[in-house]
Amino acid sequence: MSRSRTIRWALLIVAIAALGYLGWQRFQGGDHPAHAEAQKAAPTRAAVPVRIATIEKADFPVYLTGLGTVQGFNTVVVRTRVDGQINRIAFREGQVVREGDTLVEIDPRPFQSALDQAKAKKAQDEANLANASLDLQRYTKLGEFATRQQTDTQRSTVAQLTAQIQADAAMIETAQTQLDYATVKAPISGVVGLRQVDVGNIVNAATQTGIVTIAQIEPIAIIFTAPEDQLPNIKAALAAGSPQTIALSTDGKRVLSTGALSLINNQVDTSSGTVRLKAVFDNKDHALWPGQSVSTRLLIATLKDATVIPDDAVQHGPDGLYAYLVNKENKAELRKIKVTRSIDGRSVVDEGLSPGEQVITAGQFKVQPGTLVTTAVASSDQAQARTTSE
Repeated sequence: MSRSRTIRWALLIVAIAALGYLGWQRFQGGDHPAHAEAQKAAPTRAAVPVRIATIEKADFPVYLTGLGTVQGFNTVVVRTRVDGQINRIAFREGQVVREGDTLVEIDPRPFQSALDQAKAKKAQDEANLANASLDLQRYTKLGEFATRQQTDTQRSTVAQLTAQIQADAAMIETAQTQLDYATVKAPISGVVGLRQVDVGNIVNAATQTGIVTIAQIEPIAIIFTAPEDQLPNIKAALAAGSPQTIALSTDGKRVLSTGALSLINNQVDTSSGTVRLKAVFDNKDHALWPGQSVSTRLLIATLKDATVIPDDAVQHGPDGLYAYLVNKENKAELRKIKVTRSIDGRSVVDEGLSPGEQVITAGQFKVQPGTLVTTAVASSDQAQARTTSE
């Protein structure tokens, strides 16, 4: 009994000693400085998510931007060429008319009467000429029985009546022209505006107001301006062909139509230092309308094999422009760059970057040089992230 009790006490003492030793190890390990430092260094820095794009080598169009006003290729104020009362208006305001379509009919009766009189006068003179010609033939056949004076007089009468018939023909043509003017027709194809007269109004040829205005919209023109210092580039582009001209909405976000530059004005406006240009557009869809204000882009050159990056990659700093690119270790690297041209969300970089490198286009505000990043391709519809560790 004594021996068994001794063994039990010994085992209990050993167990208590083991538990004490384990507790001491745990307590000492938590407070040890080396262990604390290890715990601090254990979690690694999280990679910053960003979007990237690959620097491209591509042809870059150089556009000259400006503001312009659309105007009809031809604009005509339709006026009457005869006096009279309007019997009928044959067009609707805003209607597209074709050359030769009837617009207005003026009371034709006075002009028809003048035409009938001219025709009757000609018929009368033709009858007189026929009689005078017969008399001339008789005097000629009489020979010596008719005096020379009688023959010469009759011959002169025939010539006078012949000339009179020619004058009658001219009067008929004039009267017919006046009668034709009683029907006012469209001189060009285009869109008619608001009419200035109504049925029953008296119109006359001396009135300057006109009946209606027609603006030709197929094709249509845009007048816009460019700085005079760009004149050599514009002239060179025009000499090489018909430079492409794009018409956009005033906010520059929507393309309305595409045409070509047709001419440069013959002088520079000295007060503004600009030159006026004219571009012509087919305008089959009537996207352009006379009087409309538009933004313009004139293609003056194309840069071959330029280094192109998205505008979102360009950052502004106190020392100028810069961009972040992602190096082979998937870390951000700052590069100072020189941008020469930018349009449609793309910029041309002359210095600082090379084709094939990857630049950060979104998330730069979280990035510093050397920051580990998680990248997603900016141009992909379904961006796939890829993460690497040191």
